[in-house]
Amino acid sequence: MSRKSAFPRRGTIPEVGSLNLGDVERWLEAYRRAWEDGDPEAAAALFTDDAVYRSSPFREPHVGQDGVRDYWANATGSQSGTRVRMGRPVVDGDRVAVEWWATYSDADEGEGTLPGILMLRFAPDGRCAELRETWNWEAGTREPHEGWGT
Repeated sequence: MSRKSAFPRRGTIPEVGSLNLGDVERWLEAYRRAWEDGDPEAAAALFTDDAVYRSSPFREPHVGQDGVRDYWANATGSQSGTRVRMGRPVVDGDRVAVEWWATYSDADEGEGTLPGILMLRFAPDGRCAELRETWNWEAGTREPHEGWGT
């Protein structure tokens, strides 16, 4: 498979199942805004009533919109000056993988950089049914490395 066919340019991913690149980008933009605004209600609305949200491979999942709302209230409640960037998503059927890069100030931890990867599974109605993420936090503000997010 050529590099061009394996990694299509932005906007050229064909519709697969019920998801297309536009749907995914709109969802990611709403997720980004909810995080930057520290808005647990907006975040919870992006998920199904029975969603499974794994904020770390080693933590118990947060379940349903109530679980997402509670997690987000706790996780983002002490953050300020948050900036979130999303990479180019990879779409396969109802699944999406995407890198993200966040910087913020936390009342307890100070300035920090938090890059990570989301693995998402979407329901037919466009809400997320499953989120798995992995991330790494580092003190200080860092910019993404060359090639990040592509």
